[in-house]
Amino acid sequence: MAPRSRQNSGHGAAAGERDLQFFTASDGVRIAYRDEGEGTPLVLLHGLMAHGAFFREQAPLAREFRLIRIDLRGHGASARPGERPTVEQIAADVAGLAGALELEDAIGVGWSLGATVLWHVLTGPAAERFAGAVVVDMTARVLNDEEWGLGLSPEACEARSAAIRNDFDRFAFDAGQGIFAQPVANGASALADWASFEFARNDPAVIAALWASLVRQDVRALLARIRHPTLIVHGARSRLYGDDTADHLVAALPDARAVRFDESGHAPHLEQPALFNAALKDFADRLLRARATQATKI
Repeated sequence: MAPRSRQNSGHGAAAGERDLQFFTASDGVRIAYRDEGEGTPLVLLHGLMAHGAFFREQAPLAREFRLIRIDLRGHGASARPGERPTVEQIAADVAGLAGALELEDAIGVGWSLGATVLWHVLTGPAAERFAGAVVVDMTARVLNDEEWGLGLSPEACEARSAAIRNDFDRFAFDAGQGIFAQPVANGASALADWASFEFARNDPAVIAALWASLVRQDVRALLARIRHPTLIVHGARSRLYGDDTADHLVAALPDARAVRFDESGHAPHLEQPALFNAALKDFADRLLRARATQATKI
């Protein structure tokens, strides 16, 4: 295992968090991450406009796992003004970090954009470093067409692009509220306001570029190549993707099953964290038992 050197920082979108570390990507960009705990690595990949602290409710898992929360390129402490990041670049960053940390038998957890990034990682050279995957409320293709209807309409995608360009503060506020089950319950209102505030701290040009990259993605051909056991987590009250999207992923992936969170929208890990953490732990336990059984047969 590579030694871990910690570098404290109190800046960036995840203000208040300490123990930031930095990985230098192949093009010289510094990628921030937090690395805590011991055991099976959980690599947590957030959604568009978020950052590693959006997995703050998973912090208790560091008592049993090695928790690696990354600020993806263009986000949080990994942001640089004027960047034009792509999904492929971010996947290369994650793969590079996995190699630098010499991860073995890791479980990738990808939420929304993070899931698309994870699918690229699991079909690339770093795939062997991962034993399993958890996909949180995402589709294989964001942009709908005549033959595909499990994403968003072209009109909805263009409306989001225009909103990012023309009124980013309003877009960020609405998006922060919109990741939660609607109407936002009183108990979740402070969390939704925090999400809106953090979303608004992003550079609109950076988010516009990454949103355009995400809309161009179509990973359907990749899914059949992913042999990693996968848990599909979806919120029954998500405003983006429904049960049929989760059903498609279960059918398209060689080894997948789905779990539905009835009280969640687009962010089950924030809305029902105790249930999410228990599901993640159960998935990891099953995966490790299956691998141990397989090893005894060899």
